Amino acid sequence: MREAKNSRALGRKGEDQAAGYLERQGMKILERNFMCRQGEIDLIGYHKNCLVFVEVKYRRGQMSGTPESAVTPVKMKKLCIVADYYRYLHRYGDDSPFRYDVVAISGGEIRWYENAFEHMARGG
Repeated sequence: MREAKNSRALGRKGEDQAAGYLERQGMKILERNFMCRQGEIDLIGYHKNCLVFVEVKYRRGQMSGTPESAVTPVKMKKLCIVADYYRYLHRYGDDSPFRYDVVAISGGEIRWYENAFEHMARGG
């Protein structure tokens, strides 16, 4: 139980760092921890006339791999499904630009990957 609480606190700390960093880069954060039955998106923002879905990965050290390595194809697919639902819920049309970014944090370093992966359609 304690480990789950600690990992939630670490995740929250990483999301706070990422949100602050992205805001300093000009992104407007619209939502944090958007949840639905399909999953969760850490941050949703608006940057350069584009809706941005952000996955934040935080690691204290390299023992469990780089933060980037945790964004697997399965995770990407799930993010796309949740993003589709968010876009539907908030009435973003098919012609509204959007992208997926990843923010990786480890060892005090923040790495921002804009347009980190392409959208995966639900059936594909």
